[in-house]
Amino acid sequence: MTNTIALSLGAIILAGLGLDLIFNDSNALIFVGRKLIDFIEYLAFWR
Repeated sequence: MTNTIALSLGAIILAGLGLDLIFNDSNALIFVGRKLIDFIEYLAFWR
């Protein structure tokens, strides 16, 4: 991965988080975080 691609992806992710914060009150970020916690618990069960 080149520096240009890494910076572009980072900018896109930060822009998405910023737009979610401004327009959606961070609901999408909270949803993804909760799903990540559920997934980690699911993986821990199968360990």
